[in-house]
Amino acid sequence: MTLQLKSEQVWQAVEKELFAVIGMVTAKNEARTVGVVYVVQDHKLYIGTGKDAWKARHISANPHVSVTIPIAKRIPFLPWIKIPAATITFSGKASVLAATEAPRPLLQAVFQNLADDQAMVADSCLIEVVPEKEFITYGVGIPLMQMRHPEKARGRAAVTV
Repeated sequence: MTLQLKSEQVWQAVEKELFAVIGMVTAKNEARTVGVVYVVQDHKLYIGTGKDAWKARHISANPHVSVTIPIAKRIPFLPWIKIPAATITFSGKASVLAATEAPRPLLQAVFQNLADDQAMVADSCLIEVVPEKEFITYGVGIPLMQMRHPEKARGRAAVTV
């Protein structure tokens, strides 16, 4: 049985993290993934990158992406016991935005103290990812010991904005 989660519960987990793996397709129809650091604003993920970066080029050509957010799990006082990461996965539509046209608060959230570096901002862009349809989760909203049972650890939630 798949656990039915509330969208807001999943969004809270997404907002607590900062690292994700984004999957995309190249112009030659080859699958590629890359680890990214993101921020969340208005139920959208924002990723800063160079405007000539290959991920910006691939996403400009094909906006359909997948995102997986790993959530580290540990047993307090027993860090040597390996626990698989919980995950949140979703499909989304991405767009590439010029960093120079982004609102100042968004630039500060993404680039932090580098947001004042006009040359860096001019050479950068933001990738905006809007999740679509459903979040698919593993190990979200359940006790740690239940992660050993896939039927209890799997979950879904509708994406709501």
